[in-house]
Amino acid sequence: MFQWIEEARQGSAEAQESLVRHYTGMALAVAYDKLQDPHSAEDAVQEAFTEAFANLHKLQDPRRFPGWFKVIVERQCYRDLRRKQLQTLPLHEMELPAGDQRSLETVVEKKELIGQLHATIGGLPPGMRIAVQLYYFQGYSLQEISQYLGISLAALKKRLFDARRKLKNTLHVADFISVFTDLYEGGRRMLHIVNGDSVGDKLKQGNIQGDILVWRELYSFGPVFPKMDEPDYRRTRARYLEQTLGIPRKEYIETCELQERKLQDFRKYDEVVLWFEHDLFDQTMLAYLLHWFKEKSLGSTKLSLLCIGAYPGIELFRGLGQLSTEQLETLSGTWHAIGEDELALGRMLWEAYTSDRPEQHQRMLEVDSSALPFARDAFEAHLARLPSVGNGLGIIEQTTLEAVADGVHQPYELFRRVGDQLHMLGMGDLEFWFYLARMTEGPDPLLVIDGTAPFPDFKQAAPHFQDRMLQVTNPGREVLAGKAGDARTGIIDKWVGGLHVQGEALSLRWDPERKSVVRTGESDGTTN
Repeated sequence: MFQWIEEARQGSAEAQESLVRHYTGMALAVAYDKLQDPHSAEDAVQEAFTEAFANLHKLQDPRRFPGWFKVIVERQCYRDLRRKQLQTLPLHEMELPAGDQRSLETVVEKKELIGQLHATIGGLPPGMRIAVQLYYFQGYSLQEISQYLGISLAALKKRLFDARRKLKNTLHVADFISVFTDLYEGGRRMLHIVNGDSVGDKLKQGNIQGDILVWRELYSFGPVFPKMDEPDYRRTRARYLEQTLGIPRKEYIETCELQERKLQDFRKYDEVVLWFEHDLFDQTMLAYLLHWFKEKSLGSTKLSLLCIGAYPGIELFRGLGQLSTEQLETLSGTWHAIGEDELALGRMLWEAYTSDRPEQHQRMLEVDSSALPFARDAFEAHLARLPSVGNGLGIIEQTTLEAVADGVHQPYELFRRVGDQLHMLGMGDLEFWFYLARMTEGPDPLLVIDGTAPFPDFKQAAPHFQDRMLQVTNPGREVLAGKAGDARTGIIDKWVGGLHVQGEALSLRWDPERKSVVRTGESDGTTN
């Protein structure tokens, strides 16, 4: 591709044709999503290619071509939409419903407000005026405008802030942005819900249109409940996370309440896009949000989903956080509409995952989950965390024990090995330290760790922890050799979704061969 771009810069028609063939599919998908008309989308893409080739000399880094070109496509779409919205007819030629005087009044009011808006913008100082025109009317990004005007991003943001304040005072409206959006973009507002701060920060740095809501939760760890916003359940979960991971109870509750207040305002957006990936960490989050939206009246808000399990050029795809800002930009517009099938399946998965009945968890592997193609593998990994029928170890403890026996003795290297092997869990470091600490506890621990540095948690980094060394104990070796009938350790008190696995009996087990939940003494691989 880089060679095509260099040759296209020199005017090579063949190289330009190669770029057209390579990117037309992506461009049409983005354009159709914006315009909802195939013919208009084709026209917009053709115009975008013309603009791109005319300005290709401005592209300094060929690696940015995909995101750069997508912005051009989107900008062309917004131009087309604005042209359609601003087409005017004599009032006597407009078709209005009989007796609908309000429609006529709306047209007149909108025309007057447009004129007032343009006149007021024309009265701004030149620096502010060009910044507003380029950003709001032409759709250029802050970075592009900054480079074009030769000013810093901070200075540009200050100009736009001052311009909005002047326009607000002059137009006598509460929010200039709302007026502009309603007039020129049909009220088009988007909310992107993402799975972590890293992804959220990169989307903010790029050219993704809309607001960002980072959903901060860890549903793959600790007690979970069907109604996570009920005060008693929330306090129970907050107390557990503080005791196990060191997350301050007050901070957790405040974070949950804040993000839920933002979510409650979803109807002010035209579209809500969920950005998630294939692992259990994300699939539980996705199931919760789909369950939440299933119980709401969406009104005119459209729900969309972007959910991936791989990305070109990345051999072991762990998640969206691996991607650069430019790579995330290439995903913009590739989401699809969430329908009743996704909402219903999400609700079923969440209710099953939070249930205290093992047969409900088993059901997650038996229903048709094709509407959410990553769900089945993720929730099978969830059930593999249960004590196994062989030795009472869950998949995390088993994999950890095998890795230490294989010569991985230092904690951070061990986390990387286990995380790569069990990437379907999407397990974070704090969660792993919890499991690892449990394996070193009790009268017959499976592992022993030297040194005095404490295990890290949310509140303490434990700077010397990386120097500690882990070894397999005699009981651990017996478990690995199959000589111990069960692993009687301190790790038998844990939450696996809504299942609280505890006690010496360890009656609830996972059969990896049958891929089913069983109880001690069962022989047919079914739950009771």
